[in-house]
Amino acid sequence: MNRPTTLSRVLDRRTRALLRYLPGAAVGDDKAVHQSRVASRRLREAVPVLAYGLRGTRAGKARKKIRRLTRALGTVRELDVTIHVLGELGDRPGTPRPALGDVRAHVLEERERRRAVMLERLAEIDPAKLTRRLGTVRTALMQPNRGHEWRKLLGGRIAKRAKRLSRAIKEAGQIYAPEPLHRVRIAAKKLRYALELAGESRAAQTTTLVRTLKRAQDTLGRLHDLQVLQHHVADVAAAPHPPHAGRGAPDAGLGILSRLIEDDCRHLHARYIAMLPALTEAAERAGHDVAVRVSVARRSRPVKMEARAGRAAANGSVRRRAAGGRR
Repeated sequence: MNRPTTLSRVLDRRTRALLRYLPGAAVGDDKAVHQSRVASRRLREAVPVLAYGLRGTRAGKARKKIRRLTRALGTVRELDVTIHVLGELGDRPGTPRPALGDVRAHVLEERERRRAVMLERLAEIDPAKLTRRLGTVRTALMQPNRGHEWRKLLGGRIAKRAKRLSRAIKEAGQIYAPEPLHRVRIAAKKLRYALELAGESRAAQTTTLVRTLKRAQDTLGRLHDLQVLQHHVADVAAAPHPPHAGRGAPDAGLGILSRLIEDDCRHLHARYIAMLPALTEAAERAGHDVAVRVSVARRSRPVKMEARAGRAAANGSVRRRAAGGRR
């Protein structure tokens, strides 16, 4: 029986994480939806890299199935976050409660609609079939063939994503603009996923860089969540028949709510600006140092054993000649 390898263990851990939370997500549990989405993204990152150059796998079909799963979970998860942010705003003094209630009702209605679509899509995904497809990758990882150049692919990904992050940072500059900042967030997230895989596969030490990217991603992620909420506030304000039309002036409350959200966005942007030197340096280090280190293949164990055998044979020959001389 073949022993598990480092790469097969990486695949096993990420597969188990997805299968652990998928049943809960299939019935709409909020926490399970979030954890399943995170696990599906991490597995989707790993499969094409680990399977690169392996023969006899069904990695392509597995990846397509995982991508469909991530997309199905994504729309509902975004609204779950929006509801959570609304709850936080409700705990703050000065927040207009009627306007908050209107927006919450709007978001909940949209969430229920998306939840129905999500559950329908999740029902179409067969976990057993996905497990079998991933199993073909695991089997191939136990005895990799020549041409399994996963390091080359991962190193190239890290270099490309680091370059993309550096470019996004430069294009965003220090001006508060949602779209360029969103591109920085996405670029940082994708680079972090690649670096996490490099660290977990022991291709390189990436803990410090991952931590820097995670801090920036969390800040920009919170900023993005607030911007999504702003869109919902605008949708409620633009509705032809506000939910509480006879109650007074709901538009005034929505305006106050929008300004509160905008203030939070500005504060988060200032925090991001303070992170820029560290984030820029992390992108540079990833693109140069880590990408090169990951791409260089280590000498395999058989090569080391052959070298030891060669040295042993040479030493044995020397000892025999010495013994012959003594005779």
